[in-house]
Amino acid sequence: MGYVSPMIRIGVDFGGTKIEAAALDAGGRFLARVRIPTPPAYEDRLEATREVVAEAERQAGAKAPRIGVGGPGSPSPATGLMRNSNSTVLNDRPFPADLERVLGRPVRYANDANCLALSEAADGAAAGAGVVFAVIIGTGCGGGIAIDGRPVQGRNLIAGEWGHTPLPWPRPDELPGPSCWCGRRNCLELWLSGTGFARAAGRPAEEAAAAGDLPALDHYIDRLGRGLAVIVDLLDPDVIVLGGGMSNLERLYTHLPAAIAPHVFSDVFDTPVRKALHGDSSGVRGAAWLWPLEPAG
Repeated sequence: MGYVSPMIRIGVDFGGTKIEAAALDAGGRFLARVRIPTPPAYEDRLEATREVVAEAERQAGAKAPRIGVGGPGSPSPATGLMRNSNSTVLNDRPFPADLERVLGRPVRYANDANCLALSEAADGAAAGAGVVFAVIIGTGCGGGIAIDGRPVQGRNLIAGEWGHTPLPWPRPDELPGPSCWCGRRNCLELWLSGTGFARAAGRPAEEAAAAGDLPALDHYIDRLGRGLAVIVDLLDPDVIVLGGGMSNLERLYTHLPAAIAPHVFSDVFDTPVRKALHGDSSGVRGAAWLWPLEPAG
């Protein structure tokens, strides 16, 4: 199946609807990409990951000594068991350890939004920026942080868990807010994910955009602006990068900065808001870069 090469990286983007593995060369260029639908059962997801990694390495003609995986949630530093995943079948499972067992190699697991931040900070929409906040607004809603080109996971491995903070400055019609799968109410994920938009607007975002439903889109932008204003107050990033399906709404980039500015505790707000340069490739690229290009051992 090819030789073990420390000069390729393998990354896995483990999503709710698809699992993707990619082989990257030393310069970050794709040597192979393989995608399959995400199976519903936990054990089948492990086997599917093994299959896509094996196929990516077969196409690349080499085997990586270690694997980087990006996905929802994070492992508990106390138990090693997953928590906070909107793919709830992963929760309370030793997912990173099980991946190491199935893949037969060391695995580094990071939240998918941190992988997005890492990829875009390296050579994407935030290349050269010191502090990057990356947002995934797709099936779920999450945030990731990269500082000086390195992902920040935090002491408790929850840095960037923005999607499960409450909607800031809620209007009366937004209270008490919908119940979230996490057990809380009014989480940003319920408003800012693609499913959250569809629930609030009564139709998917693509349909709303095609129909010119500006009120629904502008309500969404207002909520996203409020959510990001809190991040600006806390982190004051140099660049905000948007990824995930909702990031394809072009109206975000013309209207979102003005929706953030009134809520920021500053007399100036000029932080650029940019679409992820690498699109849906960013997650798997960032996962691959969780390991350095060094020989194993």
